[in-house]
Amino acid sequence: MRTQQPDEEMSSPSPARMYDYFLGGTTNYQVDRDAAERGLAYAPEIKTIATANRQFLIRAIRFLAEQGVSQFLDIGSGLPTQENVHEIAQSVTPSARTVYVDNDPSVLPQAQALIIGDDRTRYIEADVRDPHGILNHPETLQHLDPAQPWAVVLCSVLHFVPDTDDPYGVVYRLMDAMPSGSFLIFSHVSRTDIDPELYKILMATNSNNLSNPITYRAVEEIARFFDQPGWELLPPGMVDVQRWQPDSAVDDFMPGRVRVVGGVARKR
Repeated sequence: MRTQQPDEEMSSPSPARMYDYFLGGTTNYQVDRDAAERGLAYAPEIKTIATANRQFLIRAIRFLAEQGVSQFLDIGSGLPTQENVHEIAQSVTPSARTVYVDNDPSVLPQAQALIIGDDRTRYIEADVRDPHGILNHPETLQHLDPAQPWAVVLCSVLHFVPDTDDPYGVVYRLMDAMPSGSFLIFSHVSRTDIDPELYKILMATNSNNLSNPITYRAVEEIARFFDQPGWELLPPGMVDVQRWQPDSAVDDFMPGRVRVVGGVARKR
């Protein structure tokens, strides 16, 4: 996972801006739209999956806020969109505090504009691969109380971290630093049961279509992120994001050719 430089913004597709495009946003460039459309040509359901992933995050944040969690650290937050983490949390608990983290320089001006006048919300430019730097950033230290439970959000970010960058170690270091009663909200693209022909196409175009290529992991590999003593997955466990405490019945849901699985874990 490489930090994109400002002069590359309009020449290289950005995962954050492509995700914005999939969600129907307007904070993206032609290079992002072109890359997104190349993916949609092979798998038009990507838009549906992106929306489902966002809805999973919204449900999880609301659920934890209703459980009394009032501190949120959203790593790999991407571009602001409708129903952002701090807005959902504050709709339940007006005093809730949020720190957003992203390493994409194109996110910074949009995020800063969003939080003007909100002294409960901060944005820092940092890399998920550096949990020590995130946790010890002055804004994090000033804004989040390490003695009180937090919710750390890692939604659709770890699949941009290759195995060579030790993604499991990244998550475990974050988990170790969190106080008892904290939560981890997590989602990840999975290659399990993915259409074999589509998978070949996605892998062939992966490195040419993204500044940070995706690592497609099996469900068993994704489950390892939660495999730490003292942590437990909340019901219904790690499932397709459409199945995580849905607002409406999904009895007829069948995994599509592209899958994103997710879950919420609690530190005892």
